[in-house]
Amino acid sequence: MRGRERPAAETARCVRYNLHRRKLNRPTMPLALILLVTFIVVPLIEVALFIQIGGWIGLWPTLLAILLTALVGSVVIRAQGVEVATKARARMDQGVMPLEEGFTGLCLVVAGFLLITPGFFTDAMGAVLLLPPVRHLLYRRVARHVRVVQPGMRPGPGGGRPGGGRPGGDVIDADYEVVEEPPRTMPPPRGGWERRSERDEDDERR
Repeated sequence: MRGRERPAAETARCVRYNLHRRKLNRPTMPLALILLVTFIVVPLIEVALFIQIGGWIGLWPTLLAILLTALVGSVVIRAQGVEVATKARARMDQGVMPLEEGFTGLCLVVAGFLLITPGFFTDAMGAVLLLPPVRHLLYRRVARHVRVVQPGMRPGPGGGRPGGGRPGGDVIDADYEVVEEPPRTMPPPRGGWERRSERDEDDERR
């Protein structure tokens, strides 16, 4: 019986090990593909859109449209950035880590970079990132795979500092009295001058 059970246990252990390795070795997007899309595919799309739109409205209106999208995007990013910073500060005052606000700030930085970059395709991607529903959807997808825990705080809504007081708790009303102790007086040091005065008094008495 023992000889039969040992291979089964070893087989189960190997199966669990292989499953664990499969989970760790999930296929990810290679760096070469990311570089290919960033430096080859995106510029080709931008050139095609520039030629197409320039043929419709002309060269100078096309350049003016690119500049206007960059200006409008910078104004919107500045307004939304102030709002996000205010929300993040309020959540930090409550003792909650501003995870979603931090992700929103990162999206605004990426959107600003895309809007400043000349091109219609990058402007469209930056404009999409400026939409709050899109950022919220991206945050929910990222939050499923990432968990950040900071010592002293609890992530998520309603989290606070561990051991902290809860608002609306019991309040104890009591009377108190401040007791002040009288100042302590230090005795004068007994030195040679005091001893001499005592001797003079003894001589006069004699």
